[in-house]
Amino acid sequence: MIFLNSMALKFKYDPELQKIEISILDQTLLPQTEKWLRMESLDQMIEAIRSLRVRGAPLIGVAASLYLAKESLTLSSPSDILKMADLLYEARPTAVNLMNCLDRLKKVIRENFSSKKIIETAVDLFNEDVKLCEKIASNGAELVYDGDQILTHCNTGGLATTGIGTALGVIRYAHNQGKKIHVFVDETRPLLQGARLTAWELQKLKIPFTLITDNMAAHLMSLNKITKAIVGSDRIAANGDFANKIGTYSVAVNCFYHQIPFYVAAPFTTVDSKCKNGNEIPIEQRKSAEVLGAIGNFGTLQWAPDSVQVYNPAFDVTPEKLISAWIMDQKVFTKNDVSKGCFL
Repeated sequence: MIFLNSMALKFKYDPELQKIEISILDQTLLPQTEKWLRMESLDQMIEAIRSLRVRGAPLIGVAASLYLAKESLTLSSPSDILKMADLLYEARPTAVNLMNCLDRLKKVIRENFSSKKIIETAVDLFNEDVKLCEKIASNGAELVYDGDQILTHCNTGGLATTGIGTALGVIRYAHNQGKKIHVFVDETRPLLQGARLTAWELQKLKIPFTLITDNMAAHLMSLNKITKAIVGSDRIAANGDFANKIGTYSVAVNCFYHQIPFYVAAPFTTVDSKCKNGNEIPIEQRKSAEVLGAIGNFGTLQWAPDSVQVYNPAFDVTPEKLISAWIMDQKVFTKNDVSKGCFL
């Protein structure tokens, strides 16, 4: 029997019964409701990824891989599994971790098709992410000092990974070291993932924080209330540009103007060496309803006039010029490292 448990994902494999159960924590219902959903079909898994019921670049890659492992128990044709992998591949076009995880499974399917090998690979991906998070957090905590007031954007903790997280993992690690820190949490569109998810995690971890709207950061920086910013990433280009939740670019520009260190924390697997720069990163567009009003467990509320034209990208791209360092599992990469082609 194999059990895998993280803050937002549960996996159970019974080799005797040849049965796999996968459940995800529905993150669209947090923080008011903690509801677990059993993943029973491909369409359900794809919908969960697209709707952000399961989210975070590392976590969706692992979740999709474990779902393919489940399907491998009943499908005998490699071509059928590969088709499923391609459909999952398209669920979140910006997140490169999803593609990397599925590419590893597709390689196994083509070279040594067996449910046993597919399951082993998917389980390895889960455990590898746990270890990567620890290394990122350990490396990044060296950049956090006692008394720091840290701005973060979106959610990058245990809800976004199988481990303790990336940017939020750094903050958590530093807090556990006894450093007295305070976190400013951007509410973060779409779906207010900072207000709903990061605030929920920090509250559980008992890390002091203050929730702010996305347009308050520059004001706080002008008052010397923020000493550094740490964010996550869904894809990093070969030149160091990276895509993250919409609004990250604004944070970086404001940090650059106020001469505040701006760090991106992510596993090295987030690097897309085939992507030359940020201009080549595909940006997912989301539903206009998310800007016209609000959707949640309270129902739907619209405050904008009907028939309004909406532009709602899920991500933006931050150029490498604005980044102080890239915190990764291998090490903290400097501008000099990146200029020498360490991401190629």
